[in-house]
Amino acid sequence: MKRILLSLLGVFLLVAAVFYVSGCSGSNAPQSSSQVKQLIGAGSSFVYPLFSKMFEDYKNVKGVEVNYQSIGSGGGINALKDGTTDFSASDAYMSDKEMQTVPGGVVTIADAAGAVSMAYNIPGVNDLILDGKALADIYLGKIKKWNDPYLVKLNPTANLPDKPITVAHRSDGSGTSFIFTNYLSLMSPEWKDSVGAGTAVKWPVGLGGKGSEGVTAIIKQNPYSIGYVELTYSIQNHITTAKMKNKAGNVVAPTLESAKKAFEGVTLPSDMRALVLDTSNPEGYPITGFTFILLHKEMNYKGNTLEKAKAVLDLVKWIITDGQKYSESLDYVPLSKEAVDNDMKLLESITWEGKPILK
Repeated sequence: MKRILLSLLGVFLLVAAVFYVSGCSGSNAPQSSSQVKQLIGAGSSFVYPLFSKMFEDYKNVKGVEVNYQSIGSGGGINALKDGTTDFSASDAYMSDKEMQTVPGGVVTIADAAGAVSMAYNIPGVNDLILDGKALADIYLGKIKKWNDPYLVKLNPTANLPDKPITVAHRSDGSGTSFIFTNYLSLMSPEWKDSVGAGTAVKWPVGLGGKGSEGVTAIIKQNPYSIGYVELTYSIQNHITTAKMKNKAGNVVAPTLESAKKAFEGVTLPSDMRALVLDTSNPEGYPITGFTFILLHKEMNYKGNTLEKAKAVLDLVKWIITDGQKYSESLDYVPLSKEAVDNDMKLLESITWEGKPILK
C-alpha cells in the first residue's frame, strides 16, 4: 500500500509541475508582437531599387515579407484612395484636395531622397551639358535636333550630330514626372503656361514608357534619345547622363554627392510635403526630390485590422531609421535628422479609432 501511495504522489507532483510550466508560458512568457507575416505596398518606381534591398533585409531581420509592386506614383496614390494596399509610395505628395478624398486623412512620410538624371544615348558623345531652358525646349518640341544652335553653344567642344532627338517620358502617373515637370515649370514660363506640372501631363512630344524601367528601355534601345529617370536606374543600366547647369551657373553631374548638396540647409515643412528644386548651393544638382510613403491617418478603414496597422507602422519606422543604412550604397540621399524627427511626429499622429497607435 505504501508503494502505491508513493507512486500516486509522484504522478500528482508531475501533473502539478506540467500545469505550472504551462501557466508560466501562457501568461508570463514573452509573446510575438505580431502575427502579420506579409505586407503589401505599391507605387513609386523611383524608390523601387532601394525598397528591394530594404525589404530583403526586413524579412531576414523581422520575419515579415513585404510585397512591393513598382506601378508608378499615380498607381500608388489610387491604391491608397481605394484602400487596396497596406501602404503606398509616391514621389509626388498629394494636394489638399486629393487628401480630402481619403476618409480619415493622409500622412506623408519621407523615406529617402534622390536625383532625377537626364539619361541619353548619343553615340560618340559622353559629356553632354544641358540647362533648364534646353530641357524645356526639347520637351516642348522646339529643339528638334541635337545640333541645334542652343545645344551647340552649351557644348562647344562636343561633336553633336545632325540627328532628330527622340524624347522619352513616362506614360503612367509618375512622381518622377511630378519632380521633373515642376522643375521645367520653374525654368520655363512657356512650359508652365502650356503644359504645367503633375504626375501626368499632356506631353507635347515623345515616346511614353511605363515606369522608370520603361523609360530606361526606350533610351537604351533608341540612339539619339533622352529621358528622365532616377539616378540609380542610369547607373544600374550603364546609361550616360547629362551634366546640368545649376542656379549658380556651375556645371554639375548627377551624383550622390551633388544630390546631397542640393538638400543641405533646406528647411522642411512639418507635414514633409516639399519639393527641392533648382538649389542655390553652387555644388548642388538642380533636379532632386523626396520620395514618400503615404498612409491613412486613421487606420481603421475597410478590411484593415489593428494588428496590421501596427505592423505597417513598425515597417515604416524601420525604413526611416535602421533601413537608411542602404540609401547611400544605392545612390539615394539618406534622410536628415530633421526629416526623421518630422517623420516620427507624423507617425505618432496616426490613429486607430481616434487613438494614437504608437506610444
